[in-house]
Amino acid sequence: MKLFLTCAAAVLAAAGLASAQSITESKSIGGKTLSVTYFSPKVKGRVGKLFGKDGTIGQDSTYPVWRAGANDATAFHTDANHYVAGLAVPKGDYTLFVDLTAPDNWQLIINKQTGQAGLDYDKAQDLGRVKMTMSKPPALVESLKFTIAEAGGNKAKLTLEWENHSASVAIMLK
Repeated sequence: MKLFLTCAAAVLAAAGLASAQSITESKSIGGKTLSVTYFSPKVKGRVGKLFGKDGTIGQDSTYPVWRAGANDATAFHTDANHYVAGLAVPKGDYTLFVDLTAPDNWQLIINKQTGQAGLDYDKAQDLGRVKMTMSKPPALVESLKFTIAEAGGNKAKLTLEWENHSASVAIMLK
């Protein structure tokens, strides 16, 4: 058993998953809470080798749909009804995925299924998909991160950054 656990730990470390930290980004917007809980992998010298069908993410069984993190699927919680880039999202819990089909035109997927592993994606459970605004961060982003930034009043911006990619969507409380 000890040998099995040692081998499993070595495989996870080699895949870069063992060091992924669980992080929750949470923000109060208009008195209501928005939060994203995700596992944050590191680039670890894989610049230019993460995205695309031949990249590390391209080897996932769900590609071109990506779990937007490592390990478990990325969880999204909202205390209020709101719009994400025009898509009506009722208050509740969801899972976030990203469609990477077009390298420079990602789509955020808001999925109604929750609690699943990162590679368990069911398109039939999609609440919807929205276009993300793409840009390049000023410097390499070593550890994947989500941020929720206030944008005045009842508005916010959800941003995902990793490696040389930054993708965001506008959020507006109803």
